[in-house]
Amino acid sequence: MNMPVRKTEAVIALPPTAAKILPLPPKRSAWTSRLMARLAAIAAHVVPPIVVLALILAIWEVLCRKAGATLPPPSRVLSETWELIVDPFFDRGGIDKGLYWHMSASLQRVAFGYALASVVGVALGTLVGQSTWAMRGLDPIFQVLRTVPPLAWLPLSLAAFRNGQPSAIFVIFITAIWPVIINTAVGIRNIPQDYRNVAKVLRLNHAEFFFKIMVPAAAPYIFTGLRIGIGLSWLAIVAAEMLIGGVGIGFFIWDAWNSSHISEIILALIYVGLVGFVLDRIVAAAASIVTRGTAAS
Repeated sequence: MNMPVRKTEAVIALPPTAAKILPLPPKRSAWTSRLMARLAAIAAHVVPPIVVLALILAIWEVLCRKAGATLPPPSRVLSETWELIVDPFFDRGGIDKGLYWHMSASLQRVAFGYALASVVGVALGTLVGQSTWAMRGLDPIFQVLRTVPPLAWLPLSLAAFRNGQPSAIFVIFITAIWPVIINTAVGIRNIPQDYRNVAKVLRLNHAEFFFKIMVPAAAPYIFTGLRIGIGLSWLAIVAAEMLIGGVGIGFFIWDAWNSSHISEIILALIYVGLVGFVLDRIVAAAASIVTRGTAAS
């Protein structure tokens, strides 16, 4: 019987020198990778606002260049306010000052009023949150007073202080204090009972309990109220300065309106928005440091 013959293919091994050696791609360093990732993250946050802003400016330019437009286009705003932009520090006496001096005067009023509202607001909020009797007695009054518009307090403060500077500071104080009180009280009431039990076991006195238990536990709520308060303060001072006069960004806007300088009003509004954003970021950064990132950013 004839057996079938299986054909096998011969395998010829090539010498190592005959194999084609492909160069390996260069490895990217860890520092370069981190840099590229960081740049990509920054671009993801920066590019979209720039694109949207460019579209808004383009639409604004097109619409306001038409005949009969009541607002100036961005190109005209830039040309008419160029002196204010490049030289914000000029001082020709009286109220004829650069935007730096107006912004500085407004920020000083906000600093005084807001600092006072922060201290008093945290103290009253702690009292309301810690004491049931204080909550029953004060909370209804606070809920009524916080609904009063800020400018409604201005005539009363002018009658009491007979001066625009303390009146504006009082308006800031009375505007910013309510969110601080309310959020602080909520934070104090939400302190876990376990924390209070630990304080009793350790026999902490009132001062130690306040600084070691109450403040750290309620800090996210307190800083939420402080962030709301700084925004309301900046809104209120611009409105108040329109009525009290003198040096300040609010008065600058009102004076520009009386002089029909619409471009100066637009520039001032841009400054107001940027400064308000910076103030909010400063309080948010302080909150992140104090609360170790537990407060909302």
